[in-house]
Amino acid sequence: MAASQAAHLVEKAIGHDDNATTAQDVSTFLDAGEGDRMNALVWMGKNRVEIAQVPKPKIVQDRDVILKVTGSTVCGSDLHLLHGSVLQLSKGDILGHEFCGVAEFVGRQVHNVHVGKRYVASFQIACGDCFYCKRKQSSQCEKTNANAMAKAMYGGRTAGMFGYSHLTGGFAGGQAEYVRVPFGDVNLLELPDDVPDEKGKSNTLDTGVEKADSVAIFGAGPIGHMAGVFALDRGARKVVFVDTEPRLSYIRSHFPREYMSRVALVDFKTVSSGITNSKTVVSRLKEICDGRGPDVALECAAGEYAKGWLHWLEMATGAETDTSEIVNEMIESVHSFGRCGITGVYVGYTNHFNIGSLMQRGIRFIGNGQAPVHMYWKDLLAAIQKKEFDPLQMVSHRVRLEDLDKVYYMFDNKEDSMQKVFVETKFSAPAAQGSPPLTRY
Repeated sequence: MAASQAAHLVEKAIGHDDNATTAQDVSTFLDAGEGDRMNALVWMGKNRVEIAQVPKPKIVQDRDVILKVTGSTVCGSDLHLLHGSVLQLSKGDILGHEFCGVAEFVGRQVHNVHVGKRYVASFQIACGDCFYCKRKQSSQCEKTNANAMAKAMYGGRTAGMFGYSHLTGGFAGGQAEYVRVPFGDVNLLELPDDVPDEKGKSNTLDTGVEKADSVAIFGAGPIGHMAGVFALDRGARKVVFVDTEPRLSYIRSHFPREYMSRVALVDFKTVSSGITNSKTVVSRLKEICDGRGPDVALECAAGEYAKGWLHWLEMATGAETDTSEIVNEMIESVHSFGRCGITGVYVGYTNHFNIGSLMQRGIRFIGNGQAPVHMYWKDLLAAIQKKEFDPLQMVSHRVRLEDLDKVYYMFDNKEDSMQKVFVETKFSAPAAQGSPPLTRY
C-alpha cells in the first residue's frame, strides 16, 4: 500500500475535526445506472491513473452547483498526485483542480450563478465569510477542510481543494465531464464571451518582486513561466530561469518576445552541485547577477525531485517528504538580505536545510502559500480581456479527456515537450484562435 493511501486510513481512524460547513470526502456518488455515468480521470495507486466511467455528481448541499465541464488542464502539480507524493489519496479519487464549464444544476441557495452560463472555478473551495475569506485569503478558508492530520502537520489547514487528495477535504476534481462545486456562489466566476475556455483557467500571481529586481526562477514550467512574465511586468530588470530541457527551449520559443533581452537560462544538468570548485547553479546565478546574486529567488518546481542520492534515499525510506536541495540553492544564490519565496508544492518535512546561511546573511524566506485565487481572479480576468497578457503562451497541447491517462504518463516522462495541457470534453467549444490544435493519443 502506498504511503499516501496509508495516511488516508490513519485519518479515517482518527476522525476529522468539526470545523467544516461543507460535506467532506465527497469524492464519489451513488450510481443510478448507465445513463447517470460520466468519464473521469481517477487515481488508482502510485504512478497509476485511468479513465473510468463513474457516477455523475449530485447536489449535496443547497449552495452546490453542478458544472458541465468544458475545459480542464494538466500541469506539474498533478504529477505530485500521480507519484503519490501528496498524502491521503484514495483509489478512485477524481483528479483535476483547474477547470471551467457551464452551470447545469444550481442549488436553491445560490442566486448569482445561472444555468447555461459559463464559469471558471477557483481551485480552492472558500466559504466566503470566515476570517480568511473576508480578507480574500481564500486558500486558507477555515470552513471547507476538516482534515485532522493537516492541522497536526502544519499547525493549521488550507482550504478544501478540488481533486487534490483527502488532505485537502477529499473533493472530486474537474478532470471529468461534470463536477460538484461546493459554495458555488463563492467559487465560480462568470466568463465573458470574449474570454474563451482556454484563457479562463485559474492562474497564480506572485507578489514578492519589486522594480529593478533581478529574479531567479527555479522551475520553467507553467507557474515559473507566468511568474517570470509577472516579474517583468512589475519592472524586474532581469529574470533567470533554472531548469533543463525541454522546458528551457519552450521558454526560448514561447516567452514574450519583448522580454527576451532580459531573460537568461541556466541548465542545472550542465553544472555540478554540492561543495565543489566546479560551476554550480549558485555560482552561475552569482555570475549572471552582478557577482552577488539575484535580489529574489522563486521556487516554482516542487520538493519531490531529489538531485542527489542522499535525499533520494531519505525520501524513499520516509526520513523526509521533500528535498531541501532547490531551497538551499535559492538561499545560497541570492545576495545577502535577498528574498526567497516558495510557490512549488512541498508536502511535509525536509532535512539538511541551510538555516545557517538564512540566519547569517539575513535572507528573507517565505512560503507564498497556495494562491488565494479570490484575491486576484477578477483583476486577472480584466487583464486578459484588455489583452495585457495571454495565458495561451504557456499552453503547449490540447487533448481529449478520453486520452488523459496516456497524457499523464507522457507528461511525466517529458515527452513531446508538454508544458501545460488543455483538456477538452465532449461539451467543449471549438478551439479558440491561438490554441494548440487537438492531439490524439
